[in-house]
Amino acid sequence: MQDIKTIEPKIQQEERQYSYLNLGPTHPATHGIFQNVLKMDGEVIIDAVSTIGYIHRAFEKLAERRPFYQITPITDRMNYCSSPINNIGWHMTVEKLLGVEIPKRVQYLRVIIMELARITDHLVCNAVIGVDTGALTGFVYLFQQREHVYEIYEEICGARLTTNLGRIGGFERDFTPKAWARIDKFIKEFPPVLKEFEKLLVRNRIFMDRTIGVGGISADRALNYSFSGPNLRAAGVDYDVRAMNPYSSYEDFDFIVPVGTNGDTYDRFMVRQEEMWQSLSIIKQAITKLPEGPFHASVPDFYLPPKEEVYNNMESLIYHFKIVMGETDVPKGEVYHSVEGGNGELGFYLISDGGRTPFRLHLRRPCFIYYQAYPEMIKGSMLSDAILTMSSMNVIAGELDA
Repeated sequence: MQDIKTIEPKIQQEERQYSYLNLGPTHPATHGIFQNVLKMDGEVIIDAVSTIGYIHRAFEKLAERRPFYQITPITDRMNYCSSPINNIGWHMTVEKLLGVEIPKRVQYLRVIIMELARITDHLVCNAVIGVDTGALTGFVYLFQQREHVYEIYEEICGARLTTNLGRIGGFERDFTPKAWARIDKFIKEFPPVLKEFEKLLVRNRIFMDRTIGVGGISADRALNYSFSGPNLRAAGVDYDVRAMNPYSSYEDFDFIVPVGTNGDTYDRFMVRQEEMWQSLSIIKQAITKLPEGPFHASVPDFYLPPKEEVYNNMESLIYHFKIVMGETDVPKGEVYHSVEGGNGELGFYLISDGGRTPFRLHLRRPCFIYYQAYPEMIKGSMLSDAILTMSSMNVIAGELDA
């Protein structure tokens, strides 16, 4: 006869009933098309299984069939909240393969654009965190500033969301006086708006109760998962590609790498808030120090001729066709280049066999890497907290599935 102490836990286990909830793939609370099957004990999450790939578009395989210039629009569709960083990161990877020396002015102009893109990326993420805690006002308020940045993009390259911005070697044209006026207007008008947003949420008791201690991850676990970007820095690790492995003359600028302590939703929010202030500082420094010089490197075999010459000169038309269609010789080689994207280390691993297209291109997408930890981060939390955790991680489905 078994002891009652042995039988009782088994009875309690059998009597406990779990429910299963499909969070996604198409759900208004998810930030993209991906699925989480949650094992629920009432409102508490016991376990979770994630499924991705719903919008997998085979970017890497597409790149193996496209000339180098035609890959730029593919990068737009990864993290579409900060497309210019993707574009410029890809161009720098090709320049590394070609061994091209980029003029200092081009590097500074790229820094200005990448930091504007970082601001819009963090702005969207933190505004959405506010929405998921019930504060819609800040979201609407900040999105007006996002529009101002998109107007800057529009003046520089003619596009807004998926920008296809820049060229291998630099920019298609120098910044116009109108573009500079819009940049100046933004860096004057954005700080008061950001301060107002912080007053709304940073010390708000409801917001703090909803975010502090929610979705936390330790520095060791974050490193084991290969986290990077704001999600890693929120856990207390001061790793930033701009500081650790400077590119595009980031070593010329003074900026702080903000870090958190608990790696929770509140820390991720605060790290992104501080990074927006740092980005503003970097932009101001770049404008103050902006050197004279050309807006593109001298690489005639890869830099597209000006449109007016293409329309009126046969040789320029031929060069334009050869470059776009991949008829120019590309050296053999194997390179890796990374930039600090909105969500972390965005890397391009490129292998060239000398053909018109890459032999292999692998994209290191930050979202794909840190989303692995999501089930672990939400176990034991409430369903509403799981939504907030997802918001604060800034999971972008386009980058996740690529």
